Amino acid sequence: SKIAAEMPDDKYTFKPTPAQQSFGERVLHIATVNVGILGSLGGKAAKPTIDAKATTKAAAIKAMDDSFDYGIALLNEQTDQTMLAAVPMPPRFLGPSSHARIYTFLIGHTQDIYGQLVVYLRLNGHVPPASQRP
Repeated sequence: SKIAAEMPDDKYTFKPTPAQQSFGERVLHIATVNVGILGSLGGKAAKPTIDAKATTKAAAIKAMDDSFDYGIALLNEQTDQTMLAAVPMPPRFLGPSSHARIYTFLIGHTQDIYGQLVVYLRLNGHVPPASQRP
């Protein structure tokens, strides 16, 4: 969430082009995809409520953090055996999937969006936290 924190509040509505989502919408996309797909794992952890229409930096970061916390809580319920077990109703586009495959997909998805957020930051004169030098 460091990259989400780096963008100033007033730039959360920034879009590189009118057809693209805003920076804030991209952050919320991470949260909604995480929660939606993690829900296919079942588990005892309470599913957070994500406001996909949130417009503030604070709300977007909270949604993303809540989605990560949910993923960690579900991961903590897993064993070596359940990580390899098939998910009864995985997202159709993924096809048959183990719990491990679901997590691997979500990690890759979040990294993809991170790459987009880097561009949004740089277009606004900011350096992503991972690229900052002391």
